[in-house]
Parts: sequence; C-alpha cells; structure tokens
Amino acid sequence: MNKTVLVTGASSGIGEAVCRVLCTEGCRVIGTSRDTARLQPLVDELGENFLPLTLDVEDAAAVAALPANLPPDFAAIDVLVNNAGHDTGGRQAFEDSDADQMCGVVETNVNGVIRTTHALIGGMLERGGGHVVNIGSTAGLRPFATMSAYVASKYAVHGFSESLRLEYAGRGIRVSEILPGLVRTGFAERRLGDAQQAANFYDAHDISLQPRDVAETVLFALRQPKHVEIAQLLVVPVS
Repeated sequence: MNKTVLVTGASSGIGEAVCRVLCTEGCRVIGTSRDTARLQPLVDELGENFLPLTLDVEDAAAVAALPANLPPDFAAIDVLVNNAGHDTGGRQAFEDSDADQMCGVVETNVNGVIRTTHALIGGMLERGGGHVVNIGSTAGLRPFATMSAYVASKYAVHGFSESLRLEYAGRGIRVSEILPGLVRTGFAERRLGDAQQAANFYDAHDISLQPRDVAETVLFALRQPKHVEIAQLLVVPVS
C-alpha cells in the first residue's frame, strides 16, 4: 500500500498499533506524540518508513505549521488518522471532577481533531484525494455515567465525522470513523492515575479488544476501492 500516513497519538496503544500495521503494509508513516522520545521504540522497529514527529494537537500554531514542517519524502499526506485523545480525571462524579481537566479532554479529543484535519485537508484536495480516519468510541453512540466530558467529546467526533464525510462527498476525500468498544491499553491508567486501578478496571471485564484489533479495522477501511467509503465501523469485544 503506497500511501503516506500521519497518525496522531502514536506513542502507545491504538496509535502505536496503527503505525506498526500500516508500516508493515508498505506505508510511509509519520507518528506524532507530545514526547518524541516515546516514539523511539517504533523508530528502532520500523526503520526508515517511520518518521517520529513532536506534535501537541492542543497547540494551534504548531498544528497549523505542520504541512510546512514535513520533510519532502513525507509531505504529501494521503491519510490522516486522528487518534490522539485522553480522559484524564474521568470515571468520577461530575461534581467531583476538575472543570479544567474536563475542558482539556474536549480540547484534545475534539479541537485537536478539527485542527489537524483542517491543517492537512487542503493538501489532500490539491493532490486530488485523501482519507481522514477518526478514532471515535462507542461512547460517541451511547452515554455512560461518570464520563460526561469524554462522552461529549466522542459525540462531537461522531458528528464531525459524519458532517465532514457529507461535505467532501464527490470531492475525492473519504472520511471514516472507527468506533471501538473496550480496548486494553494504557488509556485507563492515564484516566485514573493509578496502574493497579487501571488493571482492576480491565480485569473486571471478561474480554476486551487489543490495539492491533482496532489497527486492523483502520487498514480495512483504507484498503477499500475508491468507490467504497467505510463511513462507520463499530468494533466491540465478543459478548
């Protein structure tokens, strides 16, 4: 698959798995993280087809400057995978939550997606096509208690994905939303701030998805012929 792909939030979990799967398929992959040092294992593993890039999707100026700062071999982005996201401080009663933390969830999960897509979609149009893949969540389809900010952010990603897909229909830009259920990653530890609590959370469920499972669904969406658009792909553990 001869494509150049940019993946946000690439240093762990789903983003890391997407980079690995797409590089294996022959893509040139740019993986972004706020901390580039965390991308070094992927550099060591994937070699010259993987480019680490420092990027905070909350930094509007840095995201806007992204196209101009890409090296020539990686500058023509065919695919954007909007994966960066978090739920820091989540899974507690709304009144006990920190308002700034909740707004930070929305800033990364929603505004980061909008900024990064806006920065790259112009180049896709100039080159005659592209593909935007947004990593949503089942939380964007149904609400959960004690997750109000995260649920709000994923409902927003869902609406944004649908509207963007309709807007670019017939213009060479495909938009796909992947909506995973429970995926066992470091996400819960960052949400709860405690490794043991996070392990207990995952262990309380009989089964969960693995990051590669979600990465394979991204690959499936990208492999479709040009006349096929995977609008939404709901992926959940076997119940």
